[in-house]
Amino acid sequence: MIAYIKGELVELTDSLAIIDVNGIGYQVVCANPFYFQEKLNQTIKIHTYHHVREDAQILYGFKNYDEKLLFSHIITVSGIGPKSGLSIVGHTSVDQFVMAIEEEDEKYLTQFPGVGKKTARQMILDLKGKLPFEVKQMADSSKEMSGKINGAINDKTINEAIEALKVLGYNDREVNRIVPQLRQSNLVNTDELVKYGLSLLLKA
Repeated sequence: MIAYIKGELVELTDSLAIIDVNGIGYQVVCANPFYFQEKLNQTIKIHTYHHVREDAQILYGFKNYDEKLLFSHIITVSGIGPKSGLSIVGHTSVDQFVMAIEEEDEKYLTQFPGVGKKTARQMILDLKGKLPFEVKQMADSSKEMSGKINGAINDKTINEAIEALKVLGYNDREVNRIVPQLRQSNLVNTDELVKYGLSLLLKA
């Protein structure tokens, strides 16, 4: 299996990082490809999970080994595939997720895209006490953390959308002008924010 990819980051799209390794371009599916924006055209190492299906082989990429390890456990839960697992990892930290599982915080878990109460309960049943991470005491209590997730997701995705729009050729002044509208949209998906941002910029 492919544990990581190390090479030149040559291109980013809304879902992929493309890495050139000795003349071969590897497509790595990432939750937030624009996290790696500062490394464009530089040598980079991305931890990967090599997912093999009957009809495809897909590399999923992560910022660090812990994110990859968490992903590998999340997708063992019934009803959660790689796409959903990648989205979850991209919208939280390892510490926050582990705490939510250990404290059976269904409210926190159901705020991830595509996760309902049934799936949240299944994650708790399947993962509680089995995740290979030390439960760290967070500054926020679990309840406070649940209340803050939407804001955290919103800020993170907005920043990613801003970087994506700049990559598409818009300057700081143009992008900054539409940031208030992006925030008011309450969209939590980077792709949707980028599309909305493009529609705003095209109207300007």
